[in-house]
Amino acid sequence: MLDLKVIHSVLTQLEEERGIPREKILEAIEMALATAYKKEYGEKGQIIRAKFDLNSGKTEFFQVKMVVDDTTVIIPDEDGEVDFERAEKEEKDIFNPEHHIIIANAQKIKKDIALGEEMIFPLEAHEDYGRIASQTAKQVIIQKIREAEKTAVLGEYGAQEGTIVNGTVQRMERGAIFVDMGRATGILSYEDQIPGERYEQGERVRAYLYKVEETARGIFLRLSRSHPQFLYKLFETETPEIGSGVVQIKSIAREAGARTKIAVSSTDDHIDPVGSMVGQRGVRVSTVMSELGGEKIDIIEWSADPKKFIEDSLSPAKVVSVAIDEVEKKATVQVSEDQQSLAIGKGGQNVRLAAKLTGWKIDIQSVKSEQVAGSEEESK
Repeated sequence: MLDLKVIHSVLTQLEEERGIPREKILEAIEMALATAYKKEYGEKGQIIRAKFDLNSGKTEFFQVKMVVDDTTVIIPDEDGEVDFERAEKEEKDIFNPEHHIIIANAQKIKKDIALGEEMIFPLEAHEDYGRIASQTAKQVIIQKIREAEKTAVLGEYGAQEGTIVNGTVQRMERGAIFVDMGRATGILSYEDQIPGERYEQGERVRAYLYKVEETARGIFLRLSRSHPQFLYKLFETETPEIGSGVVQIKSIAREAGARTKIAVSSTDDHIDPVGSMVGQRGVRVSTVMSELGGEKIDIIEWSADPKKFIEDSLSPAKVVSVAIDEVEKKATVQVSEDQQSLAIGKGGQNVRLAAKLTGWKIDIQSVKSEQVAGSEEESK
C-alpha cells in the first residue's frame, strides 16, 4: 500500500523547497494512476479518471462519457453502418459507446443532464491495484522531483549565463574537461581551453559560462577560457570604471594563450581609459594576465579616425603612414625596414590581431630609412 507519511513529507518538501503546489503533483499522480488502471483493466477507447484521497490513501476510478446526440456525433444506423462520408463532410466524430452516451439514455439515469455534459460511471477497484498504485505514485513523485530539479538548475545557471563561474575539475575525457559546478556539470571543450594549460582532477577552475544546454542526458554548462568575453569579464572585475560605464571596451582581438589586443575609450575626458585598464603600477592588467597564464595583452585607445586607430592597433611597431581605401575597407601601412617584422609579428600575429581589432584589411609595406627621414622632414 501507499506510504502516506512519505507522500505527505515529499509533497511538503516539493512545495516548500521547489515551489511546486501539491495540487499539481496530486493531479499528476491521479493522471498516472488512471493511465495505469486503463492499461491493466480498461477497454479500448475508454476515458478513465482517478481520484486519490491523500488522507486515506484510497483511490477511486471512474469512466467518463460525453452526452451526445445525432447533432454532435454520427450515430450508426440500426444495422451498425456508419455514414463516413457525412462524418468527414461535417467534421464530426463517430459514436463510440466507450466514451459517448446518447442523451435519451443518459436522462434515464440523470434526468437533468444536458447535451455536452459528462456522465461519470464508477469502476471497480481491483484487489491487486494497491501494488500498481504504489509504484505509479512513486514514479510520478520521482519524475516531479527530477523536473523540479531541472527547472531549478536551468533557472539558477540561466541567470549566470554570460558571467564568470567557478568549479572543480571532475574528469578529463577526449580532450574535454568536465567541471563539477555543484548542481550541474560544466564542459570545457578542447577549443574552449587556453592552449598549453593543464589541469588535475580536483583543481579549481574559472571560466566564462556562455551557454546553458539542456539535453536528454541532463543539463550541461558550456564553459570557455578562450572566449574574448572571458577576458572582458576579467577586466570588468578588476576595473570599476568599466562597471560604471566610464570606460568602454570597444573591441577585442584574441588568440588565447598567446596575445590579445583591446581597444578602449572613455566617456569622460578626465579619465584615461588605457591607464584605467592597466592600473597603478600595472596591477590590473597583471592580474588578468596571470589568470590567463601570462597571455600578452596590448591595450590601445580606440579612435573614430580609422587611420589613427589602425596606426595604434599595430603597436608596439611605429608607423610611417596609413593610406585607406574605404570602398574595399583596406589599409596600406608603411613602416621603416627595421619596424616591418615588429609590425607583422611572429607568424603574422600582430598584423592579424590588428586587422581583427579594427575590422580593416591591413597591408604592411616597408620603406627605406632615407624615405622615412624625408617624410619626417616634409611633415615639419
